[in-house]
Amino acid sequence: MSGIFGVVSKGNCVETLFYGVDYHSHLGTEYGGIAVLGDGFTRQIHNLSQSQFKSKFYDDYKHVNGNKGIGVISDYDEQPIYLNSKFGPFCIVTSGFVENAETLADELLKKGVSFSEVSNRAVNTPELIAKLINQGNNLVDGIEKMFVRISGSCSLLLLHKDGIYAARDRLGHTPLVVGRRKDGWAITAETTAFQNTDFEAVKSIEPAEIILINEEGITQKSPGTPDANQICAFLWIYTGFPASSYEGINVEIVREKCGRFLAKRDKDINVDLACGIPDSGIAHGLGYAMESRKPFRRPLVKYTPGYGRSYTPPSQQTRDLIAKMKLIPIKEVIEGNSIVVCEDSIVRGTQLKNFTIKKLWDCGAKEIHIRPACPPLMFPCRFNLSTRSTDELAARRAIRSLEGHDIKDVSEYTDTNSEKYKKMVEWIARDLDVTTLRYQSMDDMIKAIGQPKEKLCLYCWNGEYPKATRTKPAIDIIEAKKPSTRKPKETKAAL
Repeated sequence: MSGIFGVVSKGNCVETLFYGVDYHSHLGTEYGGIAVLGDGFTRQIHNLSQSQFKSKFYDDYKHVNGNKGIGVISDYDEQPIYLNSKFGPFCIVTSGFVENAETLADELLKKGVSFSEVSNRAVNTPELIAKLINQGNNLVDGIEKMFVRISGSCSLLLLHKDGIYAARDRLGHTPLVVGRRKDGWAITAETTAFQNTDFEAVKSIEPAEIILINEEGITQKSPGTPDANQICAFLWIYTGFPASSYEGINVEIVREKCGRFLAKRDKDINVDLACGIPDSGIAHGLGYAMESRKPFRRPLVKYTPGYGRSYTPPSQQTRDLIAKMKLIPIKEVIEGNSIVVCEDSIVRGTQLKNFTIKKLWDCGAKEIHIRPACPPLMFPCRFNLSTRSTDELAARRAIRSLEGHDIKDVSEYTDTNSEKYKKMVEWIARDLDVTTLRYQSMDDMIKAIGQPKEKLCLYCWNGEYPKATRTKPAIDIIEAKKPSTRKPKETKAAL
């Protein structure tokens, strides 16, 4: 999941843009990019695979001027993309995953549309989205038609002379929130970006809603479909930053509740301490400790924020290296103790087994009890770049081993009361080499989040694909201010 941020201000917006984008660094590992509109467009993209956003862009942002800007921490594609379109020049950043990208690209190529951006895959997704939008009668029409054409998800920010067009994907899978301060407006995927930049969150964009923010305020260009909201539940469990809130629900509080629910079901073990695997497992572990009244300690510590997440990099080799190097065990805390280890999830399981559990055993742990904060992951995500096949998932490896082959219907393995579910969990526990393994139940995870089940995307656990509907009537102006009749100044692209 990429992190996107945009800002419009009365004066130069670039410092705010720099820090706002940087607060999304936990969401992507491959590229960072900004685009600013002043006298013309200025665009900058850097590879972040071996560095951080701050170090790459610190010198750049001091030499850029403009009152409108967008930026991205990208999980895969190089962006922002610049397009000198029939609607005038614009830059675009996107977040999400388009399943049918290659098919759509082939269709456009047959129509004579060319692609210029280099990608490790067949097509650069933001460029594809830009070219699809350019097929519309205007920018808003193009975004609406793009939503209909794609499978998967796409939220976007589009920088144009009119202002910043913001559109949330039609299922609301990724969040977008508008913030206001006295000298401008901002839009973010993570409300964390508002805390220290002095913005106050004033509006959550609805699924499929399109708005325009500029010096005059916020204008709704296309209505949202709140009944179609299927926000990703994994945001609260793992992906999101602890200080962020989605749908008004804070990430840290949800994770503490997850830990409490895990502890409530643990009446048959006696441990010496509780812990969470840094960083996202910390709050789960704190909640467990609060509920169980066991001391929270740190047998594993993360060495500096410079080591990113081991889940997000595209290659297994990179994921394993990060997992090995970032966590350092403290033998004096581990030796001779029975430990309950709270983790956000078990995805592939290889890093947990080889680079976490092994470190605990090697340092003399007496017992290791693993408690993931969500149910077993059964299906690769269809809305973001994370797992791409069932072969990667620990639960599916267990099922293949137990059944002797792949099976399509895994409903018995998702039923926590079935014998097959119990055997699957036992298999994973043996494979991980842990004393016990107990997953969070789906019901407890949903209770911890506090959203109705029908308002959450739970696809990676139950395989149920959400469907969007359009029911909300159009509203023209949200900001209580008359729009200006002044035409925006035309600009020339300066790349």
